Amino acid sequence: MAEAEVLVRHEQLETFLCRLFQHAGMLPEDAAFHAQALVLSNLWGIDSHGVLRAPIYLQRLRSRAINPRPQVRTLRGGRGLEVLDGDDGPGFIVGREAMLRAVTLAQDYNIGMVSVVRSNHFGAAALYARIAAERGMLGIAMTSVGPNIVAPGGSKPIIGNNPIAIAIPTFQEFDFCLDMSLSAVAGGKLLLASKKGEKIPLDWATDKEGRPTDDPDIAFAGFLLPMGGFKGLGLAYVVEILCGVINGGAFGEDILSMYKQSDQPSHTGHMMLAVNLEAIISRDDMAERMGAYFRRIKQSPMWDPQSQMYLPGELEHRKALQRRREGVPLPANLYKELLALAADMGVSDDLIALEAAGTI
Repeated sequence: MAEAEVLVRHEQLETFLCRLFQHAGMLPEDAAFHAQALVLSNLWGIDSHGVLRAPIYLQRLRSRAINPRPQVRTLRGGRGLEVLDGDDGPGFIVGREAMLRAVTLAQDYNIGMVSVVRSNHFGAAALYARIAAERGMLGIAMTSVGPNIVAPGGSKPIIGNNPIAIAIPTFQEFDFCLDMSLSAVAGGKLLLASKKGEKIPLDWATDKEGRPTDDPDIAFAGFLLPMGGFKGLGLAYVVEILCGVINGGAFGEDILSMYKQSDQPSHTGHMMLAVNLEAIISRDDMAERMGAYFRRIKQSPMWDPQSQMYLPGELEHRKALQRRREGVPLPANLYKELLALAADMGVSDDLIALEAAGTI
C-alpha cells in the first residue's frame, strides 16, 4: 500500500456511499446500485473510475445538474432496437436500465440494442457489459465523451476517448471482459495521479497546446492522445456515431464535461448491446469451448519464465479477491474529502472503518 493511502472494508464503504447518494436525493435502490458500482470498480482495481469520482457525482446530484430520480422512457424504435431518454439521470442508473432493457429485448429477439440520449457519466463500461454476461449473454457497452483527444498532428481535441467494453460469459471462474477507453489512458488515471502526487508518462496526454507533459494537472486541463494513433481515433468516431449521432443525441462539443461544466447536465449518450448466445450454443457447450479456449491462451509460452499470459477479466478477478480480503485502498486526501462531505451532508461517517493507514 502506498504511504499516503488508507484501507477500508468494501462492505462499509458501499454502505457509506449509499447513504450519501440517498441523502443527495436518489431512491434507495438506485443509491445502492450507484454505490455498489463505484466500489466494484475499486475492487477490480479500476480505481480511476471508482470511489475517486464520488465527490463530483454528489456535487452534481446536490446541484441537480444530475436528476437524482430520472423517469427513463422509450423514445422510439421497436423489436430489438430502441432509443431511451435518460432524463438527465445518473449515468449509472440510466446505463443499468438500458442494458437490462437490451437483455429483455434479446430474450425475445436474440439481439437487443438500446441507445441512450440525455444521460451522464456512467463510470466503467464493464459494469454494464457484465450485466449481460451475468445473464448468459454477450454484452457490449459504450459511451460518448466530450472532445478530449487530439488527433495525431492536431492542435485541438476532435473526439472523446469513448470507452467500450465487451463481456462474454464463460461459466468458468471469471468471465471474459475487455474494457478500454480509446485514448492512450483514461482521463481518470490523470485524476488519480494528481490525487497521489505522481508524474505521468509523456505519451499519455498533452497540454492545451498539444505538447506532451508529465504533469497530470496540466494534462487534465489539456488533451489526451488516442490509443494506437489513427486506429484508436477511428474507433472513437464509431462509438460517437452509435452513441450520439444516429440516436438523435448530443455529440462533439455538445457533450459537456462533468468537471468543467459541473452545474449542467452532460447530455452523454450510451449504447448497449445484448446477444442471446443460447440461440446458437448451449451453456454446457459454451462452458466447454470457452474453457478450452482459455486453457489454450494460458498455456501459450512466454519468453520470460516468470511471466504468464493473462486473459481479459482475469486481473480484475484476482484483484477483487485480494481487496475483498484485505480492504480497498483509498488515497488519504480522498478519504478525508469523503469524511468532510459526510459531515457537510449530515451523514454519519462511522460506516467507514479505517483498517490501516499510511500518512494521513
